[in-house]
Amino acid sequence: MIRKGIKLLLQTHLGITEVYEAATGSGVMQELREREYSHIILDIILSDCTCLEIIPNIQQLYPELKIMVFSMLNGAVYGEALKQYKIYYYLEKTSKEEDTISFLDEFINHHKPVPNTSSGQTFINPFNQLSPRELEVLHYMLNGYGTKDISSTLNLRMTTVSTLKNRIFDKTMTSNLKELMQLASLYNVN
Repeated sequence: MIRKGIKLLLQTHLGITEVYEAATGSGVMQELREREYSHIILDIILSDCTCLEIIPNIQQLYPELKIMVFSMLNGAVYGEALKQYKIYYYLEKTSKEEDTISFLDEFINHHKPVPNTSSGQTFINPFNQLSPRELEVLHYMLNGYGTKDISSTLNLRMTTVSTLKNRIFDKTMTSNLKELMQLASLYNVN
């Protein structure tokens, strides 16, 4: 539904008539192989992966492609992580329609990206310290995946996943998954 809303905004307010959709990471990669794109708008959570898993491949294969992320997840956390990939366009789905249109216009027409100030709050978010890889592991931890499943899904060694999980607990100052889930809920991190 959100994809259709963005498509409608792009068509009606920005005059962009060719808008294609993909619901999965593999679908995104397939679309990129089939057509030449100048811009792409991703959600953090796709049905088969997170965008953090495919962004490195996208950037390697299509270095000129402009990337924006539009998600329900906390911009204070994920927006900062995306900056490590040189992605400065992050907008929360809870933004007002006029702000979304303005932000899309800035993104499409190559205006300088502006920081997302939708929350207006200044606070220390313990998840801001996590690397993109740690955020990937965090996502799967919060969705009930164990070390073995995370290892298989992200194609990492189990020892690497264990190390990343320990770093996540250290950086968030939590000692178990229950505490981590409560903290993630408090900061709207999924």
